[in-house]
Amino acid sequence: MNEQLTKLTGEALEKIAKAQDLDALNGVRVEYLGKKGLITAVMKGMKDVAPEDRPAFGQVVNEARQQVEEALEKAKQALSEKAEEERLKAEVIDVTLPAKKANIGHGHPCQIALDEVERIFIGMGYEVVEGPEIEWQEYNFTKLNIPEGHPARDEQDTFYINDEILLRSQTSPVQARVMEQGKLPIRMIAPGRVFRSDSIDATHSPSFYQIEGLVVDRHITMTDLKGTLDEFAKELFGPDTKTRFRPHHFPFTEPSAEVDVSCFKCGGKGCRFCKDEGWIEILGCGMVHPHVLDMCGIDSNEYTGFAFGVGLERIALLKYEIDDMRLLYENDQRFLNQF
Repeated sequence: MNEQLTKLTGEALEKIAKAQDLDALNGVRVEYLGKKGLITAVMKGMKDVAPEDRPAFGQVVNEARQQVEEALEKAKQALSEKAEEERLKAEVIDVTLPAKKANIGHGHPCQIALDEVERIFIGMGYEVVEGPEIEWQEYNFTKLNIPEGHPARDEQDTFYINDEILLRSQTSPVQARVMEQGKLPIRMIAPGRVFRSDSIDATHSPSFYQIEGLVVDRHITMTDLKGTLDEFAKELFGPDTKTRFRPHHFPFTEPSAEVDVSCFKCGGKGCRFCKDEGWIEILGCGMVHPHVLDMCGIDSNEYTGFAFGVGLERIALLKYEIDDMRLLYENDQRFLNQF
């Protein structure tokens, strides 16, 4: 049996030396050291050896198995190194070739417009405040002086979740939440997404962005409002821009006004861009209604304030001369790459 074991060991070592790859090497391992391997079978024959000869026989078998295992391990390491070397040669990189050009993105037109608006108002001492998009009806309507039965509460205009919760139709609730905190004076803008039940067309969408501003302090007058918005328009559209205030009505402001800016394309002379009127409407504003201040815990006899609101998409459409709001959200790179 010792002669058989010596023969098997020699055959295994010879096959290991001839193995050209790891698969062939693994085949040798299975053939000789597997569960049904040749050397393994010799080890299982130990039961037929006389008891007094078993220790010596077991030692010879273990030495043979160990010799084959060591040869297998050395061959495996050598073949692995060879395979790795060949792989590296195949994957060699020519560093003289030009690199692939990185496709670097940039800000969306609406984000660019928002950054500019925030920069202007932060420069005036305002802070940027955000609030929840899912809002209580109390903050979206009641605290803004919009009573029960008002058309703005109609389900045709507002997305209701239940009788008390809805998707905010304006960012004005953020103003009410800030006023409730009672930290005066207040100088803030509240940008964010709002939702209204509008059909999608060139100028309307059920989801869009709005920027609202609020100032509350002692001795705030309409003059402060006009001066602020006049400066805002000049910073946004150019130093020669003029503003025009027209009487209007909003439930949460009194008096209220719509604000137009002189056309920055024709200088107010009239052109296709301003529909030959020389003026372009941009936002609504007014003095905060005393009832709104009182409902938010601010003494309207001591404090006054003004508020304004503008659509972010409208600013982007005007500033970049885009004629269809839907282009902003179609993610067409041919359009977006222009900015």
